Amino acid sequence: MTFTKEKTLADKVRADFPILNQEVNGKPLVYFDNAATSQKPLLVLNTLRDYYEQYNSNVHRGAHTLSSKATDAYEAARDKVAKFVNAASRQEIVFTRNATEAINLVAYSWGMSNLQPGDEIILSVMEHHSNLVPWHFVAQKTGAVLKFVELTQEETFDLEHFSTLLSDKTKLVSTVHVSNTLGCINPVKVICEQAHKYGAKVLIDACQSVPHMPVNVQQIDCDWLVASGHKMCGPTGIGFLYGKLELLQAMPPFLGGGEMIADVFLDHSTYADLPHKFEAGTPAIGETIALGAAVDYLSSIGMDQIYAYESELTSYLFEQLGKIPDIRIYGPKPKVAGLGRAALAAFTAGDIHANDLSTLLDQEGVAIRAGHHCTQPLHRHLVIPATARASLSFYNTREEIDVFIKALKDTLDFFGGLFS
Repeated sequence: MTFTKEKTLADKVRADFPILNQEVNGKPLVYFDNAATSQKPLLVLNTLRDYYEQYNSNVHRGAHTLSSKATDAYEAARDKVAKFVNAASRQEIVFTRNATEAINLVAYSWGMSNLQPGDEIILSVMEHHSNLVPWHFVAQKTGAVLKFVELTQEETFDLEHFSTLLSDKTKLVSTVHVSNTLGCINPVKVICEQAHKYGAKVLIDACQSVPHMPVNVQQIDCDWLVASGHKMCGPTGIGFLYGKLELLQAMPPFLGGGEMIADVFLDHSTYADLPHKFEAGTPAIGETIALGAAVDYLSSIGMDQIYAYESELTSYLFEQLGKIPDIRIYGPKPKVAGLGRAALAAFTAGDIHANDLSTLLDQEGVAIRAGHHCTQPLHRHLVIPATARASLSFYNTREEIDVFIKALKDTLDFFGGLFS
């Protein structure tokens, strides 16, 4: 009797990602920079090409066949995204260039209209710059005050500290769902429950969660949620904002121009219904349609399966990194994280700079990220200049982790480490 190895999720999907089948510097590519951007399956690439080859046309404004087809595909993508995050209505999904634009939309439209001097905005020390800088602008212009949740000893979101910051002055809580550096999965449902007791609104940055695990906006009960398409197997230049219907209805437009209007006169304008009120100008039509294809692709696999497989990979990655002396991984260990942990590890290796690690690993065909990962305040809080970050996706394998670990040990040997 012969036994065959059971196929992993990566074995089943690997052929869908042609970019992974190449050599870099003469070595097979190991792509461990998925937190920065994911790779794209053939379904997404072909969908984008089909749009430009077969029905490239502007949406909503034309009565001819190509425009109708493009409009139908564009709006179908909205339905797919709404279902993917379980929005109550398709009108609650606004397409943006990326999550950064989505956060700025809320900051300028809602923040500038609703915040006053002395109002308080609660963020955390682990936020991506995209969820910090817009609130700097808003605070400077409105007189609102920024407050920051610190970390627990396990380097997770400190709920106890958060509860001490909440008050009747709290008008907004804006926090990341999954830290792109610490890898911790924040208790966003509890955060929303506590914030709502004080009448505060909550925005969730879900860039690192939507591509890797099931996300249900109604269950979380967030007021807004943002994500970027390029991190979820979709193209660059497309993201989305989810917002509760009554909030979006009350918010003024963010950008003015074509498409977002009902009627325009020389001295005033009236605005289109949701979600078009927030989608000024010609949108990224092909990219939006391809994002819909990415949602189809992820849904066909199942986000539960993706999360379960990536959790197994994460445990193995931590196990192997833990065998290397002088490696310090930031954020909670997989077994410590009560909500689980994202499939990434940001780490340092003694006094070796992260950029040097990344450069030498690249010579072995291993692509990782090095730097502050757009979390400079967090790195200052941790008193480190930079980290190296290996981030995984469901198309990665244990064998690739083994290649990464060997290359890392060889790199540390090059710098005079004690590894064999």
